[in-house]
Amino acid sequence: MTDPAIAPIVTARLRLGRPSWSDLDDYIRMNSDPVVMATLKGVRSREETEAIFGRLMDHWNRFGFGWYTIRDRSSGRFIGRGGLRHVVIAGLDEVEIGYAFLPFYWGRGLATELARRCVEVGFETLTLPSLVCFTQPTNLASRRVMEKAGFTFECDTEYADLPHVLYRLTAECWRSMSEQKVNPPSP
Repeated sequence: MTDPAIAPIVTARLRLGRPSWSDLDDYIRMNSDPVVMATLKGVRSREETEAIFGRLMDHWNRFGFGWYTIRDRSSGRFIGRGGLRHVVIAGLDEVEIGYAFLPFYWGRGLATELARRCVEVGFETLTLPSLVCFTQPTNLASRRVMEKAGFTFECDTEYADLPHVLYRLTAECWRSMSEQKVNPPSP
């Protein structure tokens, strides 16, 4: 039986699939793009990307979820990666929603579409109590995605020896927001 968290997921414009080694060249291309990697610890070599990709695959094998390979739903073209993964930040083991897209796809709401769908997977399928997102303080576009997906600022912290801002969304808060959308308060 297939775990619903790892089954391919389709949104309005995205197809999210469990990565396979056939996706590696797409990841190498993305990780060698200085624009994409400007806020993601810099450009990575082929060898570094292979090691990262191996850890990504190990995460899927260990937990049954992880970062998806993201493709354009219509064309099937690779456009990025993102999803849910375990990470230690601010001294705690958390599940993070992360995302990175090729620059051509920026500014189209795709990261928000991905983040919102991953929130659903995190709370409905994985039944997690909370999720986090984090980025460097100057990455205003990513911070806006976090806020649109329902996350709120929690604290300043460090990650990979760099300053970061940590945002959190609890399952309880998300359910409350979801109920308000279905049953808005009377005027």
